[in-house]
Amino acid sequence: MALVYSTDHGRICPGCRQPVASCSCRAAQPTPAGDGTVRVGREKQGRGGKTVTVVRGLALDANALVAVGKQLRAACGAGGTAKEGVLEVQGDHVERVMAWLAQAGHRVKRVGG
Repeated sequence: MALVYSTDHGRICPGCRQPVASCSCRAAQPTPAGDGTVRVGREKQGRGGKTVTVVRGLALDANALVAVGKQLRAACGAGGTAKEGVLEVQGDHVERVMAWLAQAGHRVKRVGG
C-alpha cells in the first residue's frame, strides 16, 4: 500500500515519494502526444448534477495547459481547472470553447451529446 498523505507534508507523489508541492517527477513528464484533434464535450456525471465543459487532446505541457485553461476560463467568464492533461470549464460553454480553440489554430471536434 502506497503512502498518499502525510500529516507533516500533505499529499505525497506516488512516483518520487516527495510532497506534491516539491514533486520532481511531474516536471520531468514528457509532453503528451495526441492525434492533433482537440475534443470538446459536456459532462455531468460524478459532479453532483453540475455541467462541466471538458477539453481533451491538447498536446501541451503542464504549464502551457494551465495558461490555456486560464485564457479559456476568462473568455467564458467561468471557473474551472486543468488536471491530468484535461481542461475543465464550469458550465455549458462547448460552442464558445470550440470557437476560441479554432481561432487559436487548433483542429477541434465536438464529442458527446
